Amino acid sequence: MAFSIGVDVGGTKVLGGVVDVNGKVLAHARRDTPRQGGRALTQAIADVALELMKDFDVSTVGISAAGFISADRKTMLATPNIADWNGVNLNEELSELIGLPAVIENDANAAAWGEAKFGAGRGESQVILLTIGTGIGGGIIINGALHRGAYGIAAEFGHMRVVPEGHLCGCGERGCFEQYASGNALLRHAREAINASPDVARNLLSLGDGTVAGLTGKHITEAARTGDPVALAAFNTTAQWLGAGIASLSVLLDPACVIIGGGVIDAGEILLGPTRQALENYLPYAGKHPSPRIIAAELGNEAGLVGVADLAR
Repeated sequence: MAFSIGVDVGGTKVLGGVVDVNGKVLAHARRDTPRQGGRALTQAIADVALELMKDFDVSTVGISAAGFISADRKTMLATPNIADWNGVNLNEELSELIGLPAVIENDANAAAWGEAKFGAGRGESQVILLTIGTGIGGGIIINGALHRGAYGIAAEFGHMRVVPEGHLCGCGERGCFEQYASGNALLRHAREAINASPDVARNLLSLGDGTVAGLTGKHITEAARTGDPVALAAFNTTAQWLGAGIASLSVLLDPACVIIGGGVIDAGEILLGPTRQALENYLPYAGKHPSPRIIAAELGNEAGLVGVADLAR
């Protein structure tokens, strides 16, 4: 049996895995992500693939990375956080190094495919994935197929405008969804609650260095698990925005399930419970048609790796 390799390119590591047809990862290899990007990063990907190819009969290689990908899935058109990779034909460069063609896919699309086929969404043909981290990414599965859009940039959910003239986003616009429902938004909501009621925030602040600036998402999650009112309020505010956004996506795409992944999902039902309630509150004609299930992702950091390996077959 020939296997497929998936390589997930992150900000700190290049993680590869040999994946079988059932989505099982049989072996891993990794390298640190070169800060200079460009050819050095392409070489790191090749090194990961070549290491894995020593022990397995591999027929295809898929690369998952953040950015805009060409329609033929061969060229990295634009990468916001990787140096010297814009306009690079990775299929061509990697084929020279590893002797196999390479398929490139946006990281959120790859993760969506992994979760839909092998993770939390298996068995469903209409699926949305929302990755909640520093920002919000995502992917769409329609009729069992990955929806990339006309120009390959579908499912940039984080940049839906939800508040006219709202908070400034890194994309240059104001009021984007990720400014209100992401991991960074959770921190803002917590800091705003602390500033409003500093006396009740002592427990939460004690988990960090005692300052608002030293607070992290992990601290907020830890405090929420103990019932801390400030931490729970921050999660509830985030969930209100998240549920409202999912309500809008639901009337557009009518998914069977919405999978929530990314770092914030470590909070589990602390986030998912109020998000489901917010969906019911904001969904038009609530109670008159089925709502999508809101569920936690299952594959964790391997979703993109598994997804892109399968997409490359």
